[in-house]
Amino acid sequence: MIIDAAELDAAHAYKLLIGSIVPRPVAWVSTVSAEGVANLAPISFFTAVGRKPPMVSITLQPQADGVTLKDTFVNIRDTGEFVTNLVTLPQADAMHGSAFGYEADVDEFEALGLGKSPSEVVRAPRVEDAPISFECVVDRIIPVGDDKVDHVVWGRVVRFHIRDDLYLDRGRIDTAALPAVGRLAAEYTLVENVFTTPLDRALLTARDGRRMRRLDGRPTDWSPIDTKEWSPSGATTAPGR
Repeated sequence: MIIDAAELDAAHAYKLLIGSIVPRPVAWVSTVSAEGVANLAPISFFTAVGRKPPMVSITLQPQADGVTLKDTFVNIRDTGEFVTNLVTLPQADAMHGSAFGYEADVDEFEALGLGKSPSEVVRAPRVEDAPISFECVVDRIIPVGDDKVDHVVWGRVVRFHIRDDLYLDRGRIDTAALPAVGRLAAEYTLVENVFTTPLDRALLTARDGRRMRRLDGRPTDWSPIDTKEWSPSGATTAPGR
């Protein structure tokens, strides 16, 4: 299958990107509005972009109408600050619930029953149980796309919050102790395997053609992208707990 990108609308291009670039790390981004209301949302267009200073990148699309800017972006733009929190399996339900389009005056920590931990430099709170959080200040905001409604945000990390048991000698992270959750297309994946190469040929042959094992008991070929649960903005259509 060869597809001409120029013939795709934004929704179809988005489906191809999120289904092909997998797994993606999830930045559970906490912000605070200019009025002081806390906000929380998962962003899977997320990566590291620099070392000195340490810097991360998140990309935010508009809401499902394709025009209205999400509260996360508005808060980052207006305050110049945000926090990225790592999502592990115990927080997966709350993380997914935070993708619901709450009104701007709703504190999503309170709506989801999540505890807050204070940050040291930025005003935005951290997720209390997150094992790793980065306090970030905005380095630059880059509008992208034909209509300039998507925005890439580069954030300079000013504080690393690492749970004590995860911080190893020589400044390393015990990644094997993190049941980290990543994003697939409209679903999630649990990072629970590690390996180095080369792998034994017999192992590769045994796994050839095997589909991912589902943790939720649904059929292996099921996907919310084919249901009303999926939104082209990445939002969930049901409020969190």
